[in-house]
Amino acid sequence: MSQKFQASVQHRGDVSYVKLGGVIDEDNELADLIDKIPPGTAVIDLGEIERINSCGVRDWVNWLSKLENNGARSVLVECSPAIVAQINLVNNFTGSGVVKSFYVPYFCPECDEEKVLLVEATDMGPPPHEPPTCRCDECDLVMDFDDMPDSYFAFLSNQKKLAEPDKINGAMRDLGRTTESAADKKVRSRASAPNLTSQSKPNVPSLPSIQRSSTQPASSVMGSGGRSSTGSKPPSRPQLGSKPPTGSRPPGQFGSGGQVMPGNSFGFAAQNLSAPVAAPSRSNALVFALIAILIGAIGVLAYLVLTK
Repeated sequence: MSQKFQASVQHRGDVSYVKLGGVIDEDNELADLIDKIPPGTAVIDLGEIERINSCGVRDWVNWLSKLENNGARSVLVECSPAIVAQINLVNNFTGSGVVKSFYVPYFCPECDEEKVLLVEATDMGPPPHEPPTCRCDECDLVMDFDDMPDSYFAFLSNQKKLAEPDKINGAMRDLGRTTESAADKKVRSRASAPNLTSQSKPNVPSLPSIQRSSTQPASSVMGSGGRSSTGSKPPSRPQLGSKPPTGSRPPGQFGSGGQVMPGNSFGFAAQNLSAPVAAPSRSNALVFALIAILIGAIGVLAYLVLTK
């Protein structure tokens, strides 16, 4: 038997109790169960079916049809939400059988808890069908129905009447498979489900952790007045007291002697816009202009003397 698909068959008189679990897909082994189920009533427990795909639906419908052709009357009990979804989607999913009980999903937004509540189909009454009230085991508040009532309970509108319910319940009690009442339930925590909380948000480090990742202490980056800048200095920046390489210094980030100008909260040096900008020296420009005029005058005099 496949690890992802489990099945067992028990008998009591003309009642066969078939327990299915796991996943019904293309690797199911439903065909191996046909010879183990004689004519009579086949009570099929689907409470532990986690998933069923399109290939599994095809094999399920064919398997159920073969059972009914062999004289078995199918009764589906404890249908999981995955099975209920297929019952509402596929017209002949139940064949000529009937749904005796099924699970109803609930969710508590306060405690982040999920619960599935077992409900007898006969207890739902006539349409429109509303989910029964279910309380959270943690906070005792009324839980939210985790689906759409009109679509989830749609199959009940065409529900057939269960024949010989006392006989079926008696056989299940004798087999130790007593159906759970509406007060009994299976609870599963949303927090324990994979890929829901631990991976629902990307693990991005916070800004303080990024700042502490540098080996340079934050106090070594000093702003004006000796005040330490928040965060550590990136390792690619020149260390204090060293002269930056020629041509590599962005304007306005380092002063004389390699001192860092006042920066932002991440330790990056920023240009101090409030500091006065030194004007270019005019004396040097004037000296160059006078020299150029003098050279020009000498050239003119030399030309006049040579041409006489």
